[in-house]
Amino acid sequence: MAKYTDADCRLCRREGCKLFLKGDRCTSSKCALERRPTVPGQHGAQNARKKQSEYGLQLREKQKIKRYYGLLEKQFRNTYETAERMKGNAGENLLMLLERRLDNVVYRMGIASSRALSRQIVNHGHITVNDRVVNIPSYVVKAGDIISIKESHRDNAIFKDLSKLKITTPKWMEFDVKTLVGKINANPQRDDIDMNFAEHLVIELYSK
Repeated sequence: MAKYTDADCRLCRREGCKLFLKGDRCTSSKCALERRPTVPGQHGAQNARKKQSEYGLQLREKQKIKRYYGLLEKQFRNTYETAERMKGNAGENLLMLLERRLDNVVYRMGIASSRALSRQIVNHGHITVNDRVVNIPSYVVKAGDIISIKESHRDNAIFKDLSKLKITTPKWMEFDVKTLVGKINANPQRDDIDMNFAEHLVIELYSK
């Protein structure tokens, strides 16, 4: 399967905001965006001063959301098409589908320090949904689902320090660091996402 293999920190610099792709590094003094807050490349500082066209703004917003959730173009486009077929606001539907992806849920619950690691954890069969192993990162959870680390995998070194952490989860989910079991209390709402996204620009881009 195709995947992005370049430096993650370049993506934050390109979008001009923290996408939290490197776990704890993003909140430390080692953050590349704080050390070099310019667009990557030889002429990054010059390009940052250029006024963007309407298409440019739409493209950048699409790239920012896509990279934040760690999707490739085809995956993101398929998610948009699903959101467009749903009732309600297509932009909000898009973000809610992205939030409900299993890899994002594992990250939000604090099981993984980044979405890249959470995808790996899901792919390796460490996560169960309603007591069944699900190894598909794009699996969409729903309200009432029980998310847990597979019982036979709980001694894995990846999870050994979870019980010592103080994890703050979004209000639409919960996770017990002692039992390593979480629950989706409700489907997420738009105000549950604290990133400054202009999702309507993505809809305008794809609607052309």
